Amino acid sequence: MSRVGKVPVRILQGVKVEVKDGVVKVEGPKGKLSYRLPLGVDVMVKDGSILVTRDEAKAENAAALHGMTRTMIQNMVHGAHVGFTRELDIVGVGFKAATKGSTLTLMVGYSHPIEYEMPTGITAKVENNTHIVLSGADKMQVGMVAAKVRSFREPEPYQGKGIRYTNEHIIRKQGKAAAGAKTSA
Repeated sequence: MSRVGKVPVRILQGVKVEVKDGVVKVEGPKGKLSYRLPLGVDVMVKDGSILVTRDEAKAENAAALHGMTRTMIQNMVHGAHVGFTRELDIVGVGFKAATKGSTLTLMVGYSHPIEYEMPTGITAKVENNTHIVLSGADKMQVGMVAAKVRSFREPEPYQGKGIRYTNEHIIRKQGKAAAGAKTSA
């Protein structure tokens, strides 16, 4: 039995959960989310909590999907109630970001600005022209959008310029001049 999978998920205040035809639907103040249950995993809602069970007779990999399904449902309940955020920092001279409606505009050292249209359910907020806060109800979608924005100019190891996650540590390399200065003496 999965240790993660057997822990019940508590339904938070203001969140509605419905299980119908193998689909879990969660609705809360931050949005609506749904998840199709994999074969061999069942969900029951009772006494203000969600219990995930598995039936290994239906599928061989039900044990592997048990804990993952419970975590997905937990993330849906949390996301519908509170939401998820991911923060990015832009480092570099002249690098900046701005938002207009649902479009994030990045000036990150190319000859043209990069305009990225935010997917439905994700909002971007720019603080001080160099700090981007992405938020939404779906944890996986927020992470994927953050990774996409970061991919427009990944941090480089010599000067550290680029778009990085807040609190991400970039391992810096020495340049040629610094390496040559050590050997000649």
